[in-house]
Amino acid sequence: MKEPLVLLVEDNPHIMDINTAALTMRGCRVLQAATVQACREQLRLHDVELIVLDILLPDGDGLTLCREIKENYDIPILFLSALGENEDIIQGLTAGGDDYLPKPYDLNVLVARVEARLRAGQRMRRCVHCGPLKLYLLSSKAYLGERDLMLTQKEFAVALYLARHRGQTVPADELYQEIWQQPMADNPQALRMTISRLKQKLGDDDAPVVITSYRGGGYCLESRLP
Repeated sequence: MKEPLVLLVEDNPHIMDINTAALTMRGCRVLQAATVQACREQLRLHDVELIVLDILLPDGDGLTLCREIKENYDIPILFLSALGENEDIIQGLTAGGDDYLPKPYDLNVLVARVEARLRAGQRMRRCVHCGPLKLYLLSSKAYLGERDLMLTQKEFAVALYLARHRGQTVPADELYQEIWQQPMADNPQALRMTISRLKQKLGDDDAPVVITSYRGGGYCLESRLP
């Protein structure tokens, strides 16, 4: 079984090292981010299964970041914060947190809570969000709001890759290589036709989620909703 991937968002290097060592010993793969921006970058690049999130970060606050993450990803979040009053805990859970552990904390308790959340997450239906677009990994179904987009296997794969890189321009050759597992020169029309069908199913230019094509061969999936 593949080791679960946990993202630690923490600006204290000592706490980061201790938590990384403890979770690694319990069979987790661990990514690290010391800032809000670094967290965003890790989420764009990796399929994270759990986030352990501090609230007081150098370039922002964890509460706002939690809300942002929950709008775009289906990832459980465990707050780990020095803000330990009841009001702080309530704010964290209200912002979308799935659990909250105040500092100072028992390392064994942290590991146990991480493992419990990972078990719960494995039972849940995994999906990737881009605004109102939801892509369910287990069923390969895509919904725009409540509407089933009825995507083909290749359409779903392209939409999923773009959604995981939402807001970024993905080069056409990279996208083709990822989905078709061969150089794009072998059949460049296949990607263009798949993108065209995806745009139609999303609703073309009036859709709340759009695919923008760029000169030179690149595509970007974005949500128009706040």
